[in-house]
Order: sequence, then C-alpha cells, then structure tokens
Amino acid sequence: MWNIIGGQVSSQNTYKMKFLVKSCLCLLLVATTGMAQRYIEQSKPNLTQIKEAEQRLSELGYWTGPIDGRFDEASRSALIAFQKFESRPPTGELTLEELEKIRHSTSPEARETGYEHVEIDVDRQLLLFVNQEGAVKVLPVSTGSGKQFVDEGQTSVAYTPRGRFVVYEKSHGWEYGPLGSLYFANYISGGVAIHGSRNVPTQPDTHGCIRVPVFAARELSQLMPLGTIVLVYDKISFVSGKPWAVNPRLKQTASIE
Repeated sequence: MWNIIGGQVSSQNTYKMKFLVKSCLCLLLVATTGMAQRYIEQSKPNLTQIKEAEQRLSELGYWTGPIDGRFDEASRSALIAFQKFESRPPTGELTLEELEKIRHSTSPEARETGYEHVEIDVDRQLLLFVNQEGAVKVLPVSTGSGKQFVDEGQTSVAYTPRGRFVVYEKSHGWEYGPLGSLYFANYISGGVAIHGSRNVPTQPDTHGCIRVPVFAARELSQLMPLGTIVLVYDKISFVSGKPWAVNPRLKQTASIE
C-alpha cells in the first residue's frame, strides 16, 4: 500500500516509482539494442561468404582484386558495378541479401561481340572490356555531369561524347592538369580520355572524361593499345564498331582525324 501523507504519495514512494520506471526502460533499451546488434551481425557476411562473393563476382565478369576474403577497394568496386548492372542501389555494401542476389545472377552481356573492344554504357555508368570471345570485364565509371564549367576562361558543358572512337593517344603514370589528375589516360576524342582516378562517384560527375577506379587503370590501359575501338552509348544512341573491326583502314582513318 502507498504511504499517503496529506492526500499525496510520500516522496520516498515517488522515488521508488521513478526508479522502477527507469529500471524498466533501461532493461528494454538493453534488450532492444542487443536484438538490433544481433540482427546487424547476422546480416553481415563472414570471411567465407566474402570470398564466395568475390569469387562469384569474378566469374560473372566483374573486375575484382584477389579472392582473399578482404572486402577492399577492388571488391567494393566490383560490387558497385554489379549493383549498377542489376539496377540496384550502388551502395558498395556487401550484405547477405546482396550475396544471395550475386549467387543467382548471370554475366553482363556486351552490346556487340565478335571483336575486341571497349564499351561505355553511360546509362548504367559502366565500362565493359570485351574480348574476341565476347567475355567481359566490367568496371564502374563516372562520365560527364552535364553541368557547365570554366576552363581557361571558356565555358563548356561537361559532356561525354557518344559514338564510335579509337584510342589515339596514351599516357603512362599520373598526368596533372587544371581540371584534375589522370592516371594512365587513354584518349578517344579531343581531351576526353578513359583514365584512372582516386575519386569515381557512382553518378556522372566528370568534365567529360571517363573515370575508372585507380587500382584497375594500369591493367586496363595495357588491354587497350592504340587503335582499340571504344563504343560510348546510352539508351538512345549506339553506333556499331563492326565496320571498323572488319575494315581496319576505316579505323586508321578515324584515328588520324
């Protein structure tokens, strides 16, 4: 029974009530936090599952690093490319849900096959290196933002040109300019190049160049000798590179122009 003094609950009993309420809230908070922590831990893949994801992504054609269970920059890049191709949010975060999706997915397909070339899918923000057999190696990219920018007093629009190009000039190592740094640049049109960068946003955000993750830039450049055909397209524009593949003279003329 409560101790009533002057029609009111005594201060001692009031303190006990507050203590009991606070204790119950603390216990509820601890229980809820514990459940949330267990849920987070259960949703995170373990070492074996990370290696499985890396292995499967590599088999599908996504450009991964070593299959070692370390979810590093290369692993994250491969996952982002996978998420972009599958029209999933490009979080770069490997969860058990993403792993399950990876397990049941198929390899990306190039728009054209039968000859070695590079494709830039602007809509998906992806690069596909396509070999003679049609197998692909896929990287996430960032292309022109579509915004205006000023370079040497001239206003331009950050646009990545669509069409059929060839690699006509290359640089090795880092190249520094007023608009940023380029790593192993492969020029395809004017000052537009496919190059490595330490910053590759998941959305279009460049002055027109095609950025790829820096860890893959050197090897990609080695796979793209001078004269490599590059197709840059979106959902409303595509130009076939097969005429150039069949008749190299046409490609040579284009590289000179």
